[in-house]
Amino acid sequence: MKLLRHIILLFSVSLFGQNLIETNFIQEIDLKADTFIGADNFGTIYSIRDYTLYKTYKNKSLNYSNIQLGSISSANTFNPLKINVFYEDFNTVIILDNRLAEVYKIDFNTSESYKNISHVSTGSDNTLWIFNQDTQRLELYDYKTNKTRAKTLPIQSTVIAIASNYNACWALTNTHLLVYNYTGSLLHKIENTNFTSLSENNNRVFLNSEKKLYLLNEEKNDFKLISIPNLLINQFFVTNEIVYIYSENKLYQYQFKID
Repeated sequence: MKLLRHIILLFSVSLFGQNLIETNFIQEIDLKADTFIGADNFGTIYSIRDYTLYKTYKNKSLNYSNIQLGSISSANTFNPLKINVFYEDFNTVIILDNRLAEVYKIDFNTSESYKNISHVSTGSDNTLWIFNQDTQRLELYDYKTNKTRAKTLPIQSTVIAIASNYNACWALTNTHLLVYNYTGSLLHKIENTNFTSLSENNNRVFLNSEKKLYLLNEEKNDFKLISIPNLLINQFFVTNEIVYIYSENKLYQYQFKID
């Protein structure tokens, strides 16, 4: 049955023609987590369970928790030397090194200019992309100098998720996917057709809609369907043409190739 599960792919594949990205199943592993965060090329897995961030490699594990700040809202491992952990209830971000040791604490309640934050992602140098709920703007915030390097115009819809790299930030809202450069200028505005989450890798953006994954083509404002089994996608992550799908305490790994 397990083999059959990975052979039977989406029935709608024929509707996409040239827009289909084929995949090869690599493996599945057991993973008990509240939230799957990501993985790297060396097999390291990042996850959250019971107020704690875990970094696991084979039989070794590191963990970080801060009970005083409560549950972890999100974590970003784009830069594994500067992992950011966001505690929305306390409006606070903790920066960790690759050993999950705390190196910096950013309390937006006590900063010179108060910021009410709902989403956090990694920027270049000592910066974070943050979404300020009070101003409805994305800001590129330098936490070492407590300065905002760039900000967007107010976003006129509900922000669901953000993703970023050193050059750009993508904001998924309930109506559109918005693409910004590092100065905060809007580059693309693409209609959201029921996407609920996103992942960025090598300037490529992948989106989840129900039990399907898509790759965005920003130049054409269209999408390629990624051929995967009909899994419930709790979380997903993409790195170097490998997609990880966390579904019901299992982590599935698929290889794909983009022409």
